[in-house]
Amino acid sequence: MIKKAPIVKYTSRDFNTIKNDLVEYSKRYYPNTFSDFNKASFGSLMLDSVSYTGDVLSFYLDYQFNESFLNTASEFDNILKIANQLGYKYSSRSTAFGEITLYLSVPVNSTSTGPDLNYLPVLKKGTTFKSTGGQLFTLMQDVDFSETTNEIVVSNVDVDTGVPIRFAVKTKGTAQSGFYTQRQIDIGSYERFRKLDLNDSEILEIVSVTDSDGNQFYEVDHLSQDVIFREVPNFNFQSDGVSSILKPFPVPRRFIVSKARTTTTLQFGYGSEDELTTNSVVDPAQAILQMHAKDYFSDTAFDPTNLIKTDKFGVAPANTTLTITYRKANPGVSNVAAGTITRVTIPNFTFSDVANTTSAGRSQVVSSIEVINENPFVGEIKLDQAEELRTNTMGFYAAQNRAVSLLDYQSLIYAMPSNFGRVKRCFIAQDNNSFKRNINLYIISQDNNLLLTSANTTLKENLRTWLAQYKMINDTIDILDAIIVNISIDFQVIANPDYDKTEVLNASLVTLQLQYINKLDIGESFSIAKIYNLLNKLSGVLDVVSVKVDAKVGGFYSSSSINLDKLLTFDGKYIRAPKNVIYEVKFPSIDIKGVVS
Repeated sequence: MIKKAPIVKYTSRDFNTIKNDLVEYSKRYYPNTFSDFNKASFGSLMLDSVSYTGDVLSFYLDYQFNESFLNTASEFDNILKIANQLGYKYSSRSTAFGEITLYLSVPVNSTSTGPDLNYLPVLKKGTTFKSTGGQLFTLMQDVDFSETTNEIVVSNVDVDTGVPIRFAVKTKGTAQSGFYTQRQIDIGSYERFRKLDLNDSEILEIVSVTDSDGNQFYEVDHLSQDVIFREVPNFNFQSDGVSSILKPFPVPRRFIVSKARTTTTLQFGYGSEDELTTNSVVDPAQAILQMHAKDYFSDTAFDPTNLIKTDKFGVAPANTTLTITYRKANPGVSNVAAGTITRVTIPNFTFSDVANTTSAGRSQVVSSIEVINENPFVGEIKLDQAEELRTNTMGFYAAQNRAVSLLDYQSLIYAMPSNFGRVKRCFIAQDNNSFKRNINLYIISQDNNLLLTSANTTLKENLRTWLAQYKMINDTIDILDAIIVNISIDFQVIANPDYDKTEVLNASLVTLQLQYINKLDIGESFSIAKIYNLLNKLSGVLDVVSVKVDAKVGGFYSSSSINLDKLLTFDGKYIRAPKNVIYEVKFPSIDIKGVVS
């Protein structure tokens, strides 16, 4: 006779249901062996222990399952790992960009008609500047003081003759926050897919990686990418106005970069140096197969499988020392106000004609360098929160590296690499009045106090360049500043008689202050009804009498103002926002006031 298998319920997941099933199972299959189900019995202890174990295992099973998906993961590090798998480039720090104005004093030429051109140097890329708050900034491109577009004025004259003796040259350059630093790492024997962890959360970008033999490794988006594009000088610059030419360049030595909250990791492929003797980058144009209406091959020895061979994702370094140069972020926030970058810390000049200059004259020119930022440096924003990171990742993955819809544009804007700067908020709208149905992109950034401010020209240019590789060929985009409208909130509530009025007022102020710290979006209506709802939920508030919202203009506030009464809905619940307007409670501790009665 075949014995029937015991009935097991697999739907029981928590302590109580598991224990009830075990009791039922014992009564059904072991009625003569175990019958004491008293809570104080040893048998009940064993059932509790098994139920407890099952409950814990069930919890961890659910937890691990939820943390495996982007929609249900709750821990920031798990969301970050999934985001990296989906191609979203995360960085815990972003870059502040801006334009600097440089001044230099040079001697007069032999005819006293202008500056001596031999003393007009080139300020090299990598020169660092310092703000009054101690933040460091790095020059992004060479600045040539001999360009004809520079402004030149007389700075010193002979007091007796009135003849000019020195000229001041004014030019501009672009700088970014952070400073360059290096680290050397000894590499041992060959290792497949070697990973190097740089335990530094302040790394903005990897500038270069070279080994002790002088070989350079190049950063790529993925290890299967074996070609990059590099700039080479254009010797026809004077005629066509293009300073550089973009050329494809094979990179057998390459790496990818992944970032977490506290570390930056470099990963290499699993190829070896010995494989560089053969050309592993196949050009299909050199291998012509037999085609229709042709009765010949261009190479009878051609093996079609060569088209799918690989270079093993690049060469991994071995038995060498790697020198890693990277740009590191400043401690704290790098956004600075206008007029605060005032010092050149490490000037790096080159003179084109040293033979026709003197050492003393060059030293005087170098020591005369002055710098100032006429506009704020912006682009660094606060660390993404878990929910914001989740939303940005889902949007970036859905965009599939192309911008078709307006939401695709928004996702790609928030996914722009941090070393190009970032925008705090953006809003995309179709301009129906334009001839080509232009796309208007409204953006806003943050200043050094993490308050809303307009993005500078450099950040806009970086954003335009970033979007150019994804947008449709017939899309035209205008990047515009969103209008900041500062507002204040005044409320009156009735306190519960059982609560202290001072405590009720403090709780109300803290609740609203936390709610309105840069959490509004461009074009988002301001909800007065939400304030009523927040205050009514407080246990010490009996009723909300009134809520009044006013605009704040001038002084430390924005100069932009709109008529809030005209934008108020008929039921008084919302203040509508034009598509290019963002509301901001700039100083929550001052602009949010209340009365408790």
